[in-house]
Amino acid sequence: MRLTTKSRYGTRLILDLAVYGKENLVPLNDVAKRQNISLKYLEKLITTLKKDGFINSQRGPSGGYMLAKKPDDIRIGDIVRSLEGHAVITDCAEKDEKLCGICNRAGDCLSRWVWIEASKAMFDRLDAISIQDLINKNRGSIVNNKPGQLPLLNRNSETTL
Repeated sequence: MRLTTKSRYGTRLILDLAVYGKENLVPLNDVAKRQNISLKYLEKLITTLKKDGFINSQRGPSGGYMLAKKPDDIRIGDIVRSLEGHAVITDCAEKDEKLCGICNRAGDCLSRWVWIEASKAMFDRLDAISIQDLINKNRGSIVNNKPGQLPLLNRNSETTL
């Protein structure tokens, strides 16, 4: 499974809100500028992340976004599941049924087990990492940076996501 920009950018969006939204609501336009992600694309991600309970919003002139949960309670695996819509690396590993109906080997595939196990291993690891873990891992970069910049999310930094 190749993670799409949905998962990567969604993780960066949530990470940005965790760092910059501790005390104030964060305008999505600010996130777009800091992350160099189009506002239109972030708006699509926000819809799903709000629906799935990761983000809260407030409308109005002083409105913006903030996390709905503590950074320690947001797991990377949950973000990926939310934005990708599934938790497997191949279509045939999605159901426990012997006949997946995806390929011409459905029902006879001897390798299907390995794709199921690989999916489980990947999500076991992603589920073990929280947004707070990412912040802690990069705390020195965050503390030593200029206001308005976040090195672990900045293209020119060695510690990019």
